[in-house]
Amino acid sequence: MMHPLPLSRRQAIAGAASLLGLAALGAPSVAAPRGNPMPDELRRALERSPNAPVLGNPQGDITLTEFFDYNCGFCRKMLPTMTKLIEADPNLRVACRELPVFGEGSYFAARAALASQGQGRYWDFHRAMMSMRGQADEASVMATARRIGLDADRLRNDMEADWIVDHLATSLELADHMSLIGTPSFIAGDEAVFGQKSLQDLQGLVARGRETLR
Repeated sequence: MMHPLPLSRRQAIAGAASLLGLAALGAPSVAAPRGNPMPDELRRALERSPNAPVLGNPQGDITLTEFFDYNCGFCRKMLPTMTKLIEADPNLRVACRELPVFGEGSYFAARAALASQGQGRYWDFHRAMMSMRGQADEASVMATARRIGLDADRLRNDMEADWIVDHLATSLELADHMSLIGTPSFIAGDEAVFGQKSLQDLQGLVARGRETLR
């Protein structure tokens, strides 16, 4: 029900700094009692990173963080469910963590998706990428960008921004630190779940998160 994380993928961003000092934090990788809550610094990194795209209500009362890869078949299958979840919950905030673990095509796709924010089209591009057939690689990613009307030259230029490398480095730091075992992964409150989930599963996760943080 999930794709495993090949942690050696970190080499794709060799030289990136350990941005958060996460080794000093103690975070659960599964549901935790409030006697051992998620540390505030880790929660801020997961939910409030300034370079992470946000879907749903930016001022929502609960944040669901999703880790995903555009070449993960189960991540693609989650698109309709995530769309319904966001539409059904006007107070839900979704923090997107690009986690390219399936090779250079995934890495290129993640950089392009993040760069699409410069044209105000992240959600459109994200949906198009998750709906595509075949592998996400440089050719298919750029074809998708042009198909939805993005300026391809600007996109390539924006992909070189340092903040994009920072986002991807942080995603890998977080996934490694929290021992996330696959994509897609979803975190709300103090709880993480992995793999393809139903709408009811995610609504339950969000509801428990609200109770946890009440």
